[in-house]
Amino acid sequence: MNKEMAAQAENKDGFIAALDQSGGSTPKALRLYGIAEGAWSNDAEMFDLIHQMRARIIKSPAFTGDKVMGAILFEQTMDRDIDGTPTAQYLWEKRGVVPFLKIDKGLAPAADGVQLMKPMPDLDALLKRAVAKGIFGTKERSVIDAANPKGIAAIVAQQFEVAGQVLAHGLVPIIEPEVTISIADKAEAEDILLAELLKHLDGLPAGQKVMLKLTLPTKANLYKPLVDHPKVMRVVALSGGYSRDEANAKLMENDGVIASFSRALTEGLSAKQSDAEFNKLLGSAIDSIFEASRAR
Repeated sequence: MNKEMAAQAENKDGFIAALDQSGGSTPKALRLYGIAEGAWSNDAEMFDLIHQMRARIIKSPAFTGDKVMGAILFEQTMDRDIDGTPTAQYLWEKRGVVPFLKIDKGLAPAADGVQLMKPMPDLDALLKRAVAKGIFGTKERSVIDAANPKGIAAIVAQQFEVAGQVLAHGLVPIIEPEVTISIADKAEAEDILLAELLKHLDGLPAGQKVMLKLTLPTKANLYKPLVDHPKVMRVVALSGGYSRDEANAKLMENDGVIASFSRALTEGLSAKQSDAEFNKLLGSAIDSIFEASRAR
Protein backbone atom coordinates (compact mmCIF):
# COMPACT_ATOMS: atom_id res chain seq x y z
CA MET A 1 0.00 0.00 0.00
CA ASN A 2 1.23 3.49 -0.85
CA LYS A 3 1.83 5.14 2.55
CA GLU A 4 1.42 8.69 1.19
CA MET A 5 -1.93 7.80 -0.36
CA ALA A 6 -3.01 6.06 2.86
CA ALA A 7 -2.15 9.12 4.96
CA GLN A 8 -4.15 11.36 2.60
CA ALA A 9 -7.12 8.97 2.44
CA GLU A 10 -7.31 8.71 6.22
CA ASN A 11 -6.51 12.23 7.40
CA LYS A 12 -6.64 14.93 4.74
CA ASP A 13 -9.41 17.50 4.56
CA GLY A 14 -11.35 17.16 1.33
CA PHE A 15 -13.79 14.80 -0.36
CA ILE A 16 -13.88 11.95 -2.88
CA ALA A 17 -15.15 12.71 -6.38
CA ALA A 18 -17.22 9.82 -7.76
CA LEU A 19 -16.42 9.69 -11.49
CA ASP A 20 -17.52 6.09 -11.89
CA GLN A 21 -20.75 6.01 -13.87
CA SER A 22 -20.76 2.68 -15.72
CA GLY A 23 -22.61 1.37 -18.78
CA GLY A 24 -26.10 1.68 -17.35
CA SER A 25 -25.74 5.20 -15.93
CA THR A 26 -23.49 6.74 -18.60
CA PRO A 27 -26.30 7.88 -20.98
CA LYS A 28 -27.95 9.77 -18.11
CA ALA A 29 -24.64 11.34 -17.05
CA LEU A 30 -24.01 12.46 -20.64
CA ARG A 31 -27.56 13.81 -20.97
CA LEU A 32 -27.09 15.91 -17.83
CA TYR A 33 -23.82 17.11 -19.36
CA GLY A 34 -25.74 18.33 -22.43
CA ILE A 35 -24.94 15.47 -24.82
CA ALA A 36 -28.13 13.89 -26.20
CA GLU A 37 -28.40 10.12 -26.77
CA GLY A 38 -28.22 10.51 -30.57
CA ALA A 39 -24.67 11.86 -30.29
CA TRP A 40 -23.11 8.38 -30.34
CA SER A 41 -23.80 5.31 -32.47
CA ASN A 42 -22.29 2.58 -30.26
CA ASP A 43 -20.94 1.92 -26.77
CA ALA A 44 -17.35 2.67 -27.78
CA GLU A 45 -18.31 6.20 -28.90
CA MET A 46 -20.41 6.68 -25.76
CA PHE A 47 -17.46 5.75 -23.53
CA ASP A 48 -15.18 8.05 -25.56
CA LEU A 49 -17.56 10.93 -24.77
CA ILE A 50 -17.75 10.18 -21.04
CA HIS A 51 -13.96 9.88 -20.89
CA GLN A 52 -13.65 13.32 -22.49
CA MET A 53 -15.99 14.68 -19.82
CA ARG A 54 -14.02 13.01 -16.99
CA ALA A 55 -10.67 14.16 -18.40
CA ARG A 56 -12.03 17.72 -18.60
CA ILE A 57 -13.04 17.54 -14.92
CA ILE A 58 -9.73 15.99 -13.79
CA LYS A 59 -7.64 18.56 -15.73
CA SER A 60 -9.65 21.51 -14.41
CA PRO A 61 -7.51 23.86 -12.25
CA ALA A 62 -9.73 23.35 -9.16
CA PHE A 63 -9.54 19.54 -9.31
CA THR A 64 -6.48 18.92 -7.12
CA GLY A 65 -5.64 17.15 -3.88
CA ASP A 66 -5.97 20.47 -2.04
CA LYS A 67 -9.73 19.87 -1.89
CA VAL A 68 -10.41 16.65 -3.81
CA MET A 69 -8.86 13.99 -1.58
CA GLY A 70 -9.65 11.08 -3.93
CA ALA A 71 -11.53 10.06 -7.05
CA ILE A 72 -13.39 6.85 -7.91
CA LEU A 73 -12.91 5.63 -11.48
CA PHE A 74 -14.87 3.28 -13.71
CA GLU A 75 -12.81 0.34 -15.06
CA GLN A 76 -12.73 1.80 -18.58
CA THR A 77 -11.44 5.11 -17.18
CA MET A 78 -8.62 3.28 -15.38
CA ASP A 79 -7.70 1.61 -18.68
CA ARG A 80 -7.52 4.92 -20.56
CA ASP A 81 -5.01 7.75 -20.59
CA ILE A 82 -5.13 11.49 -20.00
CA ASP A 83 -2.58 13.31 -22.17
CA GLY A 84 -0.69 10.06 -22.65
CA THR A 85 -0.52 9.15 -18.94
CA PRO A 86 -2.68 6.33 -17.48
CA THR A 87 -5.60 7.93 -15.63
CA ALA A 88 -4.81 6.68 -12.10
CA GLN A 89 -1.16 7.68 -12.44
CA TYR A 90 -2.22 11.10 -13.83
CA LEU A 91 -4.57 11.63 -10.87
CA TRP A 92 -1.89 10.98 -8.25
CA GLU A 93 1.22 12.37 -9.96
CA LYS A 94 -0.28 15.41 -11.70
CA ARG A 95 -3.27 16.28 -9.48
CA GLY A 96 -2.37 14.85 -6.05
CA VAL A 97 -5.66 12.91 -5.95
CA VAL A 98 -5.87 9.32 -4.57
CA PRO A 99 -7.30 6.92 -7.22
CA PHE A 100 -10.01 4.37 -6.38
CA LEU A 101 -11.71 1.86 -8.72
CA LYS A 102 -15.37 0.83 -8.91
CA ILE A 103 -15.25 -2.98 -9.07
CA ASP A 104 -18.85 -4.20 -8.85
CA LYS A 105 -20.62 -5.43 -11.98
CA GLY A 106 -24.00 -3.96 -11.08
CA LEU A 107 -26.93 -5.18 -9.03
CA ALA A 108 -28.65 -8.55 -8.80
CA PRO A 109 -32.49 -8.73 -8.93
CA ALA A 110 -34.25 -7.52 -5.77
CA ALA A 111 -34.88 -10.01 -2.94
CA ASP A 112 -35.64 -9.47 0.77
CA GLY A 113 -35.87 -5.72 0.23
CA VAL A 114 -32.30 -5.39 -1.12
CA GLN A 115 -30.22 -5.75 -4.26
CA LEU A 116 -26.98 -7.64 -3.74
CA MET A 117 -24.03 -7.23 -6.10
CA LYS A 118 -23.93 -9.49 -9.15
CA PRO A 119 -21.28 -12.23 -8.98
CA MET A 120 -17.72 -11.10 -9.85
CA PRO A 121 -15.92 -14.22 -11.10
CA ASP A 122 -13.03 -12.19 -12.59
CA LEU A 123 -12.46 -10.01 -9.51
CA ASP A 124 -8.97 -11.28 -8.65
CA ALA A 125 -7.73 -10.55 -12.18
CA LEU A 126 -9.25 -7.04 -12.03
CA LEU A 127 -7.67 -6.37 -8.63
CA LYS A 128 -4.23 -7.45 -9.95
CA ARG A 129 -4.64 -5.00 -12.86
CA ALA A 130 -5.72 -2.27 -10.45
CA VAL A 131 -2.59 -2.76 -8.32
CA ALA A 132 -0.41 -2.62 -11.45
CA LYS A 133 -2.13 0.61 -12.53
CA GLY A 134 -1.45 2.36 -9.21
CA ILE A 135 -4.97 2.19 -7.77
CA PHE A 136 -5.17 2.66 -3.97
CA GLY A 137 -8.62 1.29 -3.19
CA THR A 138 -11.90 0.01 -4.58
CA LYS A 139 -15.61 0.74 -4.32
CA GLU A 140 -18.41 -1.80 -4.43
CA ARG A 141 -22.11 -0.83 -4.29
CA SER A 142 -25.27 -2.67 -3.31
CA VAL A 143 -28.70 -1.20 -2.48
CA ILE A 144 -31.13 -1.38 0.44
CA ASP A 145 -34.78 -0.67 -0.40
CA ALA A 146 -36.47 -1.71 2.87
CA ALA A 147 -35.79 -2.16 6.59
CA ASN A 148 -35.58 -5.92 6.13
CA PRO A 149 -33.17 -7.46 8.68
CA LYS A 150 -32.55 -10.58 6.57
CA GLY A 151 -31.80 -8.58 3.42
CA ILE A 152 -29.58 -6.05 5.17
CA ALA A 153 -27.62 -8.83 6.92
CA ALA A 154 -27.05 -10.45 3.49
CA ILE A 155 -25.92 -7.12 1.97
CA VAL A 156 -23.36 -6.46 4.68
CA ALA A 157 -22.09 -10.06 4.69
CA GLN A 158 -21.53 -9.92 0.92
CA GLN A 159 -19.83 -6.52 1.16
CA PHE A 160 -17.35 -7.76 3.77
CA GLU A 161 -16.70 -10.96 1.81
CA VAL A 162 -15.71 -8.86 -1.23
CA ALA A 163 -13.76 -6.49 1.04
CA GLY A 164 -11.69 -9.46 2.25
CA GLN A 165 -10.74 -10.25 -1.35
CA VAL A 166 -9.79 -6.61 -1.94
CA LEU A 167 -7.70 -6.39 1.25
CA ALA A 168 -5.83 -9.55 0.23
CA HIS A 169 -4.47 -7.59 -2.77
CA GLY A 170 -3.24 -4.75 -0.55
CA LEU A 171 -6.06 -2.42 -1.62
CA VAL A 172 -8.48 -0.55 0.64
CA PRO A 173 -12.17 -1.32 -0.01
CA ILE A 174 -14.90 1.31 0.11
CA ILE A 175 -17.96 -0.66 1.24
CA GLU A 176 -21.12 0.95 -0.16
CA PRO A 177 -24.49 -0.42 1.03
CA GLU A 178 -26.65 2.45 -0.29
CA VAL A 179 -29.99 3.07 1.44
CA THR A 180 -32.47 4.49 -1.09
CA ILE A 181 -33.41 8.01 0.06
CA SER A 182 -37.09 7.76 -0.93
CA ILE A 183 -38.13 4.71 1.14
CA ALA A 184 -40.65 5.16 3.97
CA ASP A 185 -38.64 3.12 6.48
CA LYS A 186 -35.24 4.71 5.75
CA ALA A 187 -34.44 5.51 9.40
CA GLU A 188 -35.27 1.94 10.49
CA ALA A 189 -33.13 0.51 7.66
CA GLU A 190 -30.22 2.68 8.78
CA ASP A 191 -30.47 1.44 12.38
CA ILE A 192 -30.31 -2.17 11.18
CA LEU A 193 -27.44 -1.33 8.82
CA LEU A 194 -25.42 0.33 11.58
CA ALA A 195 -25.71 -2.72 13.83
CA GLU A 196 -24.67 -5.10 11.01
CA LEU A 197 -21.71 -2.92 10.01
CA LEU A 198 -20.44 -2.72 13.60
CA LYS A 199 -20.71 -6.49 13.98
CA HIS A 200 -18.62 -7.14 10.86
CA LEU A 201 -16.10 -4.39 11.63
CA ASP A 202 -15.45 -5.93 15.03
CA GLY A 203 -14.68 -9.20 13.24
CA LEU A 204 -12.05 -7.75 10.88
CA PRO A 205 -8.51 -9.08 11.43
CA ALA A 206 -6.03 -6.84 13.24
CA GLY A 207 -4.27 -4.34 11.02
CA GLN A 208 -7.01 -4.25 8.39
CA LYS A 209 -9.03 -1.12 7.67
CA VAL A 210 -11.92 -0.37 5.35
CA MET A 211 -13.77 2.74 4.24
CA LEU A 212 -17.56 3.07 4.27
CA LYS A 213 -19.70 4.95 1.75
CA LEU A 214 -23.19 5.51 3.13
CA THR A 215 -26.37 7.39 2.36
CA LEU A 216 -26.69 10.56 4.45
CA PRO A 217 -28.71 9.32 7.45
CA THR A 218 -32.16 10.49 8.55
CA LYS A 219 -30.85 10.88 12.12
CA ALA A 220 -27.87 13.25 12.23
CA ASN A 221 -24.64 11.65 13.50
CA LEU A 222 -26.17 8.14 13.46
CA TYR A 223 -22.91 6.87 11.98
CA LYS A 224 -20.57 8.52 14.50
CA PRO A 225 -19.71 5.07 15.99
CA LEU A 226 -18.45 4.11 12.50
CA VAL A 227 -16.44 7.35 12.14
CA ASP A 228 -14.77 6.57 15.48
CA HIS A 229 -14.24 2.83 14.85
CA PRO A 230 -10.54 1.79 14.80
CA LYS A 231 -11.09 -0.45 11.73
CA VAL A 232 -12.59 2.40 9.65
CA MET A 233 -10.21 4.58 7.66
CA ARG A 234 -12.94 7.04 6.59
CA VAL A 235 -16.73 7.35 6.36
CA VAL A 236 -17.86 9.06 3.17
CA ALA A 237 -21.37 10.00 2.09
CA LEU A 238 -23.09 9.56 -1.27
CA SER A 239 -25.46 12.24 -2.52
CA GLY A 240 -28.05 9.60 -3.48
CA GLY A 241 -30.22 11.87 -5.61
CA TYR A 242 -30.21 14.89 -3.30
CA SER A 243 -29.32 18.19 -4.96
CA ARG A 244 -25.87 19.57 -4.13
CA ASP A 245 -27.31 22.12 -1.68
CA GLU A 246 -29.42 19.47 0.09
CA ALA A 247 -26.54 16.99 0.20
CA ASN A 248 -24.12 19.61 1.57
CA ALA A 249 -26.62 20.69 4.24
CA LYS A 250 -27.19 17.09 5.37
CA LEU A 251 -23.46 16.37 5.28
CA MET A 252 -22.78 19.26 7.66
CA GLU A 253 -25.04 17.59 10.26
CA ASN A 254 -22.74 14.55 10.41
CA ASP A 255 -19.45 15.01 12.27
CA GLY A 256 -16.39 13.44 10.68
CA VAL A 257 -18.17 12.32 7.50
CA ILE A 258 -16.87 13.61 4.15
CA ALA A 259 -18.56 13.70 0.75
CA SER A 260 -18.22 11.25 -2.11
CA PHE A 261 -20.59 12.89 -4.56
CA SER A 262 -21.24 12.07 -8.21
CA ARG A 263 -24.27 13.92 -9.62
CA ALA A 264 -24.05 16.58 -6.91
CA LEU A 265 -20.48 17.32 -8.04
CA THR A 266 -21.21 17.59 -11.77
CA GLU A 267 -24.59 19.33 -11.39
CA GLY A 268 -24.82 22.19 -13.92
CA LEU A 269 -21.70 21.27 -15.93
CA SER A 270 -22.20 21.20 -19.70
CA ALA A 271 -20.22 20.20 -22.78
CA LYS A 272 -21.38 23.48 -24.33
CA GLN A 273 -19.68 25.67 -21.72
CA SER A 274 -16.42 27.43 -22.49
CA ASP A 275 -13.45 26.20 -20.44
CA ALA A 276 -13.62 29.40 -18.38
CA GLU A 277 -17.34 28.86 -17.57
CA PHE A 278 -16.85 25.13 -16.93
CA ASN A 279 -13.85 25.66 -14.64
CA LYS A 280 -15.59 28.43 -12.69
CA LEU A 281 -18.71 26.30 -12.10
CA LEU A 282 -16.72 23.18 -11.18
CA GLY A 283 -14.50 25.28 -8.90
CA SER A 284 -17.47 26.64 -6.97
CA ALA A 285 -18.97 23.11 -6.69
CA ILE A 286 -15.67 21.77 -5.35
CA ASP A 287 -15.41 24.67 -2.88
CA SER A 288 -18.93 24.10 -1.52
CA ILE A 289 -18.51 20.32 -1.14
CA PHE A 290 -15.07 20.81 0.45
CA GLU A 291 -16.47 23.27 2.99
CA ALA A 292 -19.37 20.95 3.84
CA SER A 293 -16.93 18.05 4.24
CA ARG A 294 -14.72 19.84 6.73
CA ALA A 295 -17.31 22.00 8.44
CA ARG A 296 -17.10 20.19 11.76
